[in-house]
Amino acid sequence: MTQPRPDLLSIGASATESRARSSRRRFVGLAATTALIGMTGLKARAEPPVKIRIGYWPIAAGLPFYAALEKGYFREAGLDVEGVKFAGAQQVMEAMLAGRCDGSANGTGSANLAIGELASPGLLKIFASNPSNAKDVLDEFLVATASPVHSIAELKGKRVGSGPGIQNVTLAKTVLERAGASGATVVELPIAAHVGALAAGQIDAVYTLEPTGTVGRLAGSTRVLEAGVIARYVLGDPMAPWFGGSASLTSNFIAHNPAETKSFIAAYARGIELVRKSPAEARQYLKGYTAIDGSLTEEVPLAAYKLSTEFTAYDVQMFQKFFDLFADKGVFKSRVLVEPMLYKA
Repeated sequence: MTQPRPDLLSIGASATESRARSSRRRFVGLAATTALIGMTGLKARAEPPVKIRIGYWPIAAGLPFYAALEKGYFREAGLDVEGVKFAGAQQVMEAMLAGRCDGSANGTGSANLAIGELASPGLLKIFASNPSNAKDVLDEFLVATASPVHSIAELKGKRVGSGPGIQNVTLAKTVLERAGASGATVVELPIAAHVGALAAGQIDAVYTLEPTGTVGRLAGSTRVLEAGVIARYVLGDPMAPWFGGSASLTSNFIAHNPAETKSFIAAYARGIELVRKSPAEARQYLKGYTAIDGSLTEEVPLAAYKLSTEFTAYDVQMFQKFFDLFADKGVFKSRVLVEPMLYKA
């Protein structure tokens, strides 16, 4: 029998070892690649949710947002939402312009948002608004409890306070003018100072927003002179819907976070539904966000709420009439159309 040559045995052994080493390298490489993919997947799953910063002004109209935060609706949707408090609606809009906020809660002046839209076309989309009127009260004129004034017309030549920002000041002046109170001087004041300024006699009346009227009434220091004044004097019908405040998201946020946008609006809508169906339960969430808490929350009148997808043609017409006032007064450099600003899913 012919024996294998030693040199051929060496060659065979070397080839076998080479194949073995190659197999080990492929295995190690595959294992490393699998581990890397696994680690990458874990990292992706561990990525924190997008931070969503929503600016709000501490008035009663922001209730759906407060409720959604406190009830955990955003958290349940996997969202990290932070409420950022501002002294006025104008500051909320400025923060959105600067990229420091991703949106606004209800109660943020719609005209303030429109001014931001004029400054940066396409800045935002309104997905909900809070119509108010003589029944669903938000806006009102107050006087001191002992004031001899019993109508807005009697404020001729008087010193009248107003909430901060161009929307509030313009509306206060317009109502005074149309109610026949010529010569009144409008003084811009932080909303938290309205009741104190009236009680101290620093002003004769104030145009303000709830819960200010409730706070003053329950303290025994102020009374409502007239409520739902914008619907009556600006829109021409005490029961017309005045869309004075709106919830919005910046177009930049919507474009870069479509899934989060959908989830956020759905969670916010749950807050609106809670206010609609269970107002007694929702009222408690005014505490910590507005100047009213405890049993006093039961006394605050609530605005109505509408998602942009629920708007009727009449709603858009009244919203546009409100915006047109600011164009007529020269506050807007040009007419702002409501329809393009509305979010449509």
